[in-house]
Amino acid sequence: MNIKQAKQEIEDTLRAYLAKDELGNYRIPSKRQRPVLLMGPPGIGKTQIMEQIAAETGVGLVAYTVTHHTRQSAVGLPFIVHEAYNGEEVSVTRYTMSEILASVYDLMEKTGLEQGILFLDEINCVSETLTPVMLQFLQYKTFGNRRLPEGWLIVAAGNPPEYNRSARAFDVVTLDRVKYIEVEEDFEIWKEYAWRNGLHGAVISYLDIRKENFYRIENTVDGTHFATARGWEDLSEMIQACEQIGVRVDRQVIEQYIQMPDIARDFAGYLDLYYKYQSTYHVEEILRGRWEPVTVRTMQTAPFDEKLSVMGLLFARLSEAAGNTRREDILADRLHQDLTRFRDELEDGDEGDRRMEELAAAHRKQMRLDAEANRLSGEERDLRQREVNTLEKYAERLRQEKGLTGKDTVMELVRQMFQEIPDRRQDLIDDTGIRFDNAFRFLEASVGQRQEMVIFVTQITAGFDTSWFVENFGCDAYYRHNRELLFDDVEQRIRGEIQAAREQSGDRRENL
Repeated sequence: MNIKQAKQEIEDTLRAYLAKDELGNYRIPSKRQRPVLLMGPPGIGKTQIMEQIAAETGVGLVAYTVTHHTRQSAVGLPFIVHEAYNGEEVSVTRYTMSEILASVYDLMEKTGLEQGILFLDEINCVSETLTPVMLQFLQYKTFGNRRLPEGWLIVAAGNPPEYNRSARAFDVVTLDRVKYIEVEEDFEIWKEYAWRNGLHGAVISYLDIRKENFYRIENTVDGTHFATARGWEDLSEMIQACEQIGVRVDRQVIEQYIQMPDIARDFAGYLDLYYKYQSTYHVEEILRGRWEPVTVRTMQTAPFDEKLSVMGLLFARLSEAAGNTRREDILADRLHQDLTRFRDELEDGDEGDRRMEELAAAHRKQMRLDAEANRLSGEERDLRQREVNTLEKYAERLRQEKGLTGKDTVMELVRQMFQEIPDRRQDLIDDTGIRFDNAFRFLEASVGQRQEMVIFVTQITAGFDTSWFVENFGCDAYYRHNRELLFDDVEQRIRGEIQAAREQSGDRRENL
């Protein structure tokens, strides 16, 4: 299955394992809760989906790469205790708590979370001395004489031996005690993730054209060469960072991430063209509705790959604008809830700034706890930071307004301060809507209702932020073209059915 399907399977497994009966007992006893063993090529997102699952389900996450562990750190160190058996005192070996299990208990203590995921990466690459210990843990959930707490799902991940020379195959005894999930790379699934997480448009549009270069591993006489999903994502981060500081990424830098020379060389050439198209087509001017006739003519006569690249540029800007709008929408809703709570708890005579500071401090504490539990995505972290910063700004403004008395007076000032949030949100909605309209107007003038428009409409539909924007705020041009595409699909299906009926009729006549 692909990584998206694997994520859903693990989420379903977690919910099933955490389900309880009417007496409060787990419906599936702990000894029957099989660990999940996730096997697949390196760099396809096995670790990232663990963070997403923890964030979306509200459980804790403790993640370990087990290859650096020794038997002592996994099992614990031995020590001697004295026990009495049948009236005889004897020395008995016990073990300190495993570092891995201690991390689980530490997280529970810090966050108050009683349920979670223990993720053990590269499980089949551990040392020979540690292998029996890890297999025992998968089977019995114990390290030494210590057991994993109830309510914790074990997910182990590894790479098949063909990708890692130090990897070992599991025997039947072990495989018969785990839920085995085999994962394979899938570009379309990765593309959804890439657009949602703001990867560089050049990376996404290049791979859309050269899908065969998304994931490749080759063993040659010169060594192993590879391009992986992880490499493309890390390269995207580097390109974006370099653009901010005014540095151009060249082929040498690309080869540090995409360690397959022919792909690195090809992408370097494409990246140069990508920047050229930005300059030639003036994408920002197109989205503002100020393109020149020559720009339309250039697009009309451009090769197909160039048209795809330009549409990728347009879509990337629309996705960015829609994403900013979506995040502002979330922030506005959260601040509205915060201020409603502030109003309900505020009493006449209260110090408004102190109440607001308490509210901000509560959010900051929860953000820290969720970060320790590894269940904050980058976007969620940024949203919460903006929320806390805004509340702290309100508290400072209330502190500066000396002499404010009475709940109604304090709330009037709070409403005035908050009004800039929905105003900014509406400005973003209006600006993004204009950008959508102008993008469609330009494509109507340059490519019409050909396959390029089909691709663009499909991108808008599949894009997380763009589809969210259209669903919530509409786009007449999108609806119009989508209806036309649906009509074309229906027309083609009917023509196909008519043709099939004619062929069947002809066959019958020949038989007669």
